[in-house]
Amino acid sequence: MNLSPKQIVAELDKYIIGQHGAKKAVAIALRNRYRRSRLTPTEMEEITPKNIIMKGPTGVGKTEIARRLAKLVGAPFVKVEATKYTEVGYVGRDVESMIRDLVECAVRLVKEERFNKVTEKAGAAVDVKLSKIIAEVRRLDRGETPQDIFEKNILEGLKKGYYDNEVIEVEIADKPKSMELIPGGAEISIGSIFGDMMPKKRKKRKLTVKEARKLLLEEEADKLIDKDSVNEEAIRRAENEGIIFIDEIDKIAAKGNKGGGQDVSREGVQRDILPIVEGSTVMTKYGAIKTDYVLFIAAGAFHVSKVSDLIPELQGRFPILVELNSLTKQDFIDILTTPRNAITLQYATLLKVDGVELKFTDDAISEIAAMAEDMNTTSEDIGARRLHTVMENLIEDISFEADGTGKEIIIDKAYVIEKLGGEKKSKDLKKYIL
Repeated sequence: MNLSPKQIVAELDKYIIGQHGAKKAVAIALRNRYRRSRLTPTEMEEITPKNIIMKGPTGVGKTEIARRLAKLVGAPFVKVEATKYTEVGYVGRDVESMIRDLVECAVRLVKEERFNKVTEKAGAAVDVKLSKIIAEVRRLDRGETPQDIFEKNILEGLKKGYYDNEVIEVEIADKPKSMELIPGGAEISIGSIFGDMMPKKRKKRKLTVKEARKLLLEEEADKLIDKDSVNEEAIRRAENEGIIFIDEIDKIAAKGNKGGGQDVSREGVQRDILPIVEGSTVMTKYGAIKTDYVLFIAAGAFHVSKVSDLIPELQGRFPILVELNSLTKQDFIDILTTPRNAITLQYATLLKVDGVELKFTDDAISEIAAMAEDMNTTSEDIGARRLHTVMENLIEDISFEADGTGKEIIIDKAYVIEKLGGEKKSKDLKKYIL
């Protein structure tokens, strides 16, 4: 998708409130990807992405910005936690696994695209197969003949969904289960160790026509897709379009303490991440991938440690630092009303299932926002996640009592104070308790 930085920010604004600086930085980084793709191969080799560090409290939109960005352009995207990795030599996830995860994501994206292209052709073959199975069942059970006439009629009925709930017996591939060699590490399928040397096992299952069609469609489409071509395209996309979001990077900073103990281990993880971010070649089961052109976005709250506590070499690989601000009352009001997936709309949609029409007045929204801001100020600042706590407590009784009878409930300021006033007072009292 060819979008200008302004258009990218406008798209992000539909889901994320505020944080213009961070949106601007990622929009430029994404646009530079497109600009680079228009250059000659020689020029492309010289231009590497400018990685970004997002600094800001939890719940202000760091992860959501990166996730929405990747979704916007259909780029391979993975989110990883820096705290899950261990230094080389210890049991646990090694940093190269983030690259393997990225390639897996790219393979899934490409397979999905190719699957959609061959669905029509594969679907026609599946319908013929299903019509023969249904015709055979009817011939045996009901003695209906001639078979070719019934197959033609059944084929028409299949396309219209007449047989969706009819139970039939079909033979499908028996996929061997995967197992983890190391907890949190690579998975291996015992049945695929010998590749295609052994014939694939098949088993009979009783399924509805609708369920059988889905499984047979996957099998048929798989035959029409060139796996080598999928793998090559996935590696290319992961290399040139991949985005890796490394969260909690502040947790592996040394906190300004140059002593031993845990800090040595934290620095070890940083040094392991360094070659991946700088550019190296990682082997995956789909082939080798170069990480030179992958865009890395790191994020952390940096409450205890500072960005400068990261090792200098790693800081140098993240030249762009953007700070995300704590959310204000007005931000909370916007979050409750503006985004397409606003939390108030989510609750209203859920309760509509039980016939409850839920509506919020402007003064109620303002009061909820004020309470969320106050709680973040007086206790831990957890950003927009505070709204989930506030809203869940506010809607609890309405949600519990909804019984499908159908009624309209208007939530105003008085209702909010009645339901949440006690919690606000207890928060205020805690300031005076030693």
